[in-house]
Amino acid sequence: MVERGAFDHLDRKIELIRGEIRQMNPAGPIHDGLIIYLTSWSARMSDPNTVLVSSQTGLNLSPLASQPEPDVLWVRKARYLDRHPGADDVLLAIEVAFSSLKNDLLEKAELYAEAGIVEYWVVDSEAKCIHVLRNPHQNAYADRSIVKPGETICPLVDPQALLDVGDLFIG
Repeated sequence: MVERGAFDHLDRKIELIRGEIRQMNPAGPIHDGLIIYLTSWSARMSDPNTVLVSSQTGLNLSPLASQPEPDVLWVRKARYLDRHPGADDVLLAIEVAFSSLKNDLLEKAELYAEAGIVEYWVVDSEAKCIHVLRNPHQNAYADRSIVKPGETICPLVDPQALLDVGDLFIG
């Protein structure tokens, strides 16, 4: 439908979540600024021999009738010319939440866990913290923690890739 222009008339981006097409809220400067920072950090800190970093790229979760667009993805290095990355390709998914915190922590967390995405971070721009969700089991994450300014975090796939949470929120 996208390739045939079915949504060209819309003034917002869309996602497919469990068979339902959803328009996404327009992003403001805080949201976009955090995505830019995280994308830049990800590109610098990930191993380019094994990881590709993408920003706001479709994620194929077709068994769950979904194609969300996480704000930042670390995926296994491959050429994705004939398909979007799938859950098995994802090493880390990051969503930046400004007005979408509840949805990102509930509905998307359930979706990503059910898909088997090993690690999911929700950057809470209001509370200035990162919700870290790991160890998916059925439709929930068994391990949940919150990382705040003054602390660092690294993705499971690369323990050397330290993110200073305080630096992320300096503005």
